[in-house]
Amino acid sequence: MKTLLLACAVACGTLSGVASAQTSAFPDKPIALVVPFAAGGPTDVVARMIAIPMGKSLGQTVLVENTVGAGGTIAAARVARAAPNGHTIFIHHMGMATAPALYKKLSFDPLKDFEYIGQVVDVPMTMLARKDFPANNFAELQTYVKANKDKVSLANAGLGAVSHLCGLLFMSAMETDLNTIPYKGTGPAMNDLLGGQVDLLCDQTTQTVPLIKESRVKVYGVTTLKRLSALPNVPTLDEQGLKGFEVKVWHGMYAPKDTPAAVIDKINVALRAALQDPAVKQRLADLSSDVPPMDKVTPAGLKTHLEAEIKKWGPVIAKSGIYAD
Repeated sequence: MKTLLLACAVACGTLSGVASAQTSAFPDKPIALVVPFAAGGPTDVVARMIAIPMGKSLGQTVLVENTVGAGGTIAAARVARAAPNGHTIFIHHMGMATAPALYKKLSFDPLKDFEYIGQVVDVPMTMLARKDFPANNFAELQTYVKANKDKVSLANAGLGAVSHLCGLLFMSAMETDLNTIPYKGTGPAMNDLLGGQVDLLCDQTTQTVPLIKESRVKVYGVTTLKRLSALPNVPTLDEQGLKGFEVKVWHGMYAPKDTPAAVIDKINVALRAALQDPAVKQRLADLSSDVPPMDKVTPAGLKTHLEAEIKKWGPVIAKSGIYAD
């Protein structure tokens, strides 16, 4: 019996030593940063913005990989099943909090199947139309969509995506139902808006600010309660009559469950450094996006925020009776 116990102790010690060595060696190969939406979309823009400085901090390349479909749940499920070694990580927006209410059958649990790395960035949204849409301002938009609701199309990045939720809130505030058209990401949706195939789109400033400044789209308002420094002449929807209308997109970074704490710490340090990089901060400011307080760019900060957002959106989505599956 003593011999067996000794053998077990030696084996456990050996395994512990191997795990410790693997952790200390992390990362020893490129890291996949999985994005749940198409290339060119707002979440993809954020991911690519921080990937290079994170890679510099970690001493390995951080490769952005787009895994699209089902409002981000396909990518989330992929990461939940990935090896918990830190070489596959995940960035997702508030869709991580809305998925439990939107999907009756979800193959992962946002609160049980991931380790938390930290919040990443908060992004406002804008209500846009194709360049040649008849309404020239928000008052005209209200009149036009109510008179032509069966003809007006409202694009989104897929059921459960933030653009979808923003659109639902917009239609509710306007007391008007429009023809909603889901895409596999706001990148493709924006391409069709620019091409004139769809009429309206609610999208994040990380993608829309340059297009607005270049007059390639029409903008009717921003979804924050205060005007944005990057778009000072664009009024809020709140000040134009949709009182209390506010949609601000938060992003978080995750790893598969059981990823070692020491590995999470290394990734978190790299994330924090990337968000404080002067070039990244300036780029985010130019897009009216905010870096959260550093106490939220932590595993505990993200977990607390995710739990609160699940409680917030669950009843709202349940009341709407809309499911994505």
